[in-house]
Amino acid sequence: MKKEKVIAKQSILVEMIICFLNQTRNLPKKQGKFVKIAMFLNLFSKLGRGCNTVDFQGGVSFLRSVLGSMEAVYLNRNPTAKAILELVHSTDNDHICYDHIAFRTFGVNGHGIDALAKFFLDFGYSQRDELCFPAKKLKAFWFSPPSLPIPEGGSGINGPLPRVFISELLVDQMSSQAQDIIRKYTNISDRACNHAALASALGSLTWEKPLHSEFQRLARESEYAAWTLVNGYALNHVTISVHRLTSQLKNIESFNRFIEENSFKLNSEGGVLKVSPDGLLLQSSTVADSFSFEFSDGVTDSVPCSYIEFAERTVLPQYKDMPEKEIKEYHRREGFEVGNADKIFESTSMDQLTRRTG
Repeated sequence: MKKEKVIAKQSILVEMIICFLNQTRNLPKKQGKFVKIAMFLNLFSKLGRGCNTVDFQGGVSFLRSVLGSMEAVYLNRNPTAKAILELVHSTDNDHICYDHIAFRTFGVNGHGIDALAKFFLDFGYSQRDELCFPAKKLKAFWFSPPSLPIPEGGSGINGPLPRVFISELLVDQMSSQAQDIIRKYTNISDRACNHAALASALGSLTWEKPLHSEFQRLARESEYAAWTLVNGYALNHVTISVHRLTSQLKNIESFNRFIEENSFKLNSEGGVLKVSPDGLLLQSSTVADSFSFEFSDGVTDSVPCSYIEFAERTVLPQYKDMPEKEIKEYHRREGFEVGNADKIFESTSMDQLTRRTG
């Protein structure tokens, strides 16, 4: 039976490659590269829907490759994240696992959560709880990864697959001026939102660069909106799973001290350590990096980029007496907490960035 499944999957893959080659043979050279990648991503996602992701290792390898490209863009733009990962690697012998990765989106014209979620759902992720942030005019869903064997010695994207947290701005609740700006660019993007994962992996906006005045106008009403306008579907942050470290850093309070002792600024909104009401989910994050962005009117300004987060999921009360060596991830606190996430969002706020440079 297993042999028949493998043969069937191989046949599907061969047919889809032939289809891809036939469809892209006559594309003009100027548009060929982007379009071919987009079409291949689309075809491969169809393969993901048709096959069991856990069994189809080619699909898993492809998923990790896409995540790796997203991570590469993130690390290239965010020197703080790169430096901290290298520092922890050197201390903890390369055993870093990501608790989750996160994205921001505009909830309008198909550019919201679903634009990115469909890629992860195609590769075995499951949609979980909704979180609402009325004051920020945001909502989010998180997605749990498929159950897969963990690569021996795998670290980061090549370790256990991370949870995925995707939020969206509730554009209809914004002022008419803000809505006009956002809709202007999402309308320009049009169907490019169907390839949000590709845009993230390439580090590309799916719309044209905005005017500096438009960025400033959005920032006055929603710093989340302004961030998304210039960063698009880029990774907003990755999160180190502190409790999975093997050194003395596996306690988040020790980890935070270590980060601050090495001259990195942590997000102080609501206190450096964000703790869920049940006391079982503990989180902290750095203040975002900034990068120089050239707007469409020729103005160049420093804008917020991304940050890195840290999370410790403590053992659930019913498992507190289990030997430490027997404790698995499913014995620990799962999910996310609105109160924690609300404060973590502030890592890209001007208040925190000003504090960083102060």
